[in-house]
Amino acid sequence: MWDYIPYIVITFAVLVFLGLIVSLILRRDSSEPKKKKKKIRSKDRNKIIREANKRLIQNPKDYEALNALADLYFKEGIYDKAMNYYHTLIDQCATNLDIDEFEVTLRYGLAAFKLQNYDEAYKSMVIAFTMNEDNFELCYNLGYLEYLKKDYEKALAFFRRAQSLDSEHVQTIRFLGHSYFRNRQYTEASEELRKAIEFEPNDKESLFALAQCHYECGHIDRALNIFSHLRLDPKLGPNAALFSGTIHLKAYNYQKAIMDLEIGLKHKKIPLEVQLEIKYRLAIAYLKDGNMKRALELLEGIRDVKPDYKDVLSQIDQYKELMSNKDLQTFLMAPKSEFLTLCRKIAANFFEESKAKLLNIALNKNDYADILAEIHTKRWEDIVLFRFIRTTGTTGELIIRDFYTSCKDHKADRGFCITAGDYSDSAKQFVEARLIDLIDKKGIVALFRKLRRPST
Repeated sequence: MWDYIPYIVITFAVLVFLGLIVSLILRRDSSEPKKKKKKIRSKDRNKIIREANKRLIQNPKDYEALNALADLYFKEGIYDKAMNYYHTLIDQCATNLDIDEFEVTLRYGLAAFKLQNYDEAYKSMVIAFTMNEDNFELCYNLGYLEYLKKDYEKALAFFRRAQSLDSEHVQTIRFLGHSYFRNRQYTEASEELRKAIEFEPNDKESLFALAQCHYECGHIDRALNIFSHLRLDPKLGPNAALFSGTIHLKAYNYQKAIMDLEIGLKHKKIPLEVQLEIKYRLAIAYLKDGNMKRALELLEGIRDVKPDYKDVLSQIDQYKELMSNKDLQTFLMAPKSEFLTLCRKIAANFFEESKAKLLNIALNKNDYADILAEIHTKRWEDIVLFRFIRTTGTTGELIIRDFYTSCKDHKADRGFCITAGDYSDSAKQFVEARLIDLIDKKGIVALFRKLRRPST
């Protein structure tokens, strides 16, 4: 029996040794991560699809296969399929740390953006931004989405961050400028828009926005140069012509205003609202230039399309009356010399059986004329100040207060304010306890009739 002991010991030792080996193998398998599957690497599209689909049949959660298909379709612009695969990968991120969660979330958002599914794109990109705030592509596209949503404050924040990551990206500079412009930060907008135009001289939308910035900042000449340059552009021309025409109209350059606005009307494709506004301002320009017939034609054209546009109906009635009343035309539209001649006649013949000595005549631009007169009658003698206001609109209290001050400065005993329009309630209240008379359109027409009566 003792003879067998060495064999038993050897056998036991061998079994223990084998057990230790098996234990080490099992422990290694349990402690070490499983070997990753080999990535699908190929330039052959069909081979990528075949290999990925083969692996997905064996394991529908094979993230390498899903990622290969998602990236392939994303690069090819087949964004609906790319979205589906990225969505599946996103669902696995919580349980599979090997998946690049930021990358698949960003790509999912970009694919949704390309499909114009902006709500889904925005949600995904915001989540991606919580993972990485320093990705240029993410910051730029979030800025663009906020721009589309018209939240320009947020758009500016993202575009500024994108610019800090890539200072020479032209579209970032461009949209930064447009965001400043939409946010009414015209000085900052001008700076960025100029940079964008230096990179892209044919970017006419940025050029048009820059002109508007100049206009808002009071740099009228710079704005006018750009608007005039863009008048013939098929897309921006109507608006540019409207701006340049309006600038000339405000500067009393009626011929130039007419030229600009007529150019605007010649474009084939004009948004209706822009077309109506061009016609409306062109009618004003023609009226100021003395061509009432053309002004009336334009207003009637607006009425035929949109009868309730601004005050078109009342303007038409007014101009028809003007065409039938030569004195009213002279009062409102004639050159300054003819207007002043008419005013002198009214002042000289204002009071019955009187003699008038005109002491002073002053013209304020082309808006109104003041005539100071010494009036003699059999019963009284007074210094009277007349103010003739060239408007068919409503004269407010501020102008009447200014007239009252002028009366005191000239030591006038009485004042008469004469207009072809009417007066505001506050203006009427102001003169109630003062020696000022307000003569409106009805009254001025009566004065014209008085001038036409034959003298006895």
